[in-house]
Amino acid sequence: MNFEFTEEQLMIQQSARDYAQRELIKDVIERDTHAIYPTEHVKALSELGFMGMLVDPKYDGGGMDTVSYVLAMEEISKVDSSVSVIMSVNNSLVCYGIEKFGTEEQRKNS
Repeated sequence: MNFEFTEEQLMIQQSARDYAQRELIKDVIERDTHAIYPTEHVKALSELGFMGMLVDPKYDGGGMDTVSYVLAMEEISKVDSSVSVIMSVNNSLVCYGIEKFGTEEQRKNS
């Protein structure tokens, strides 16, 4: 059994790390202090493919594996736990639930 990360997993990890260290870190204290929702960061993470990582590509998801998801979550969480919770809830509760239990119409429109 191979326990090494794939090249794709490492690229996803690096992409999440880069975003967190370059962008999230800039205003994390201010957002936490003033309870500001990170709208722009959520949009950016969506554009990076981090808000539907495990969703099948036929529904415009990333089609990534669980290890990639965990690596991305870890990097985002290191800098901003609030944003990581948003990312986690969207991936695990929202996307998973709709893809697994939703109708085909719901899957296509989500």
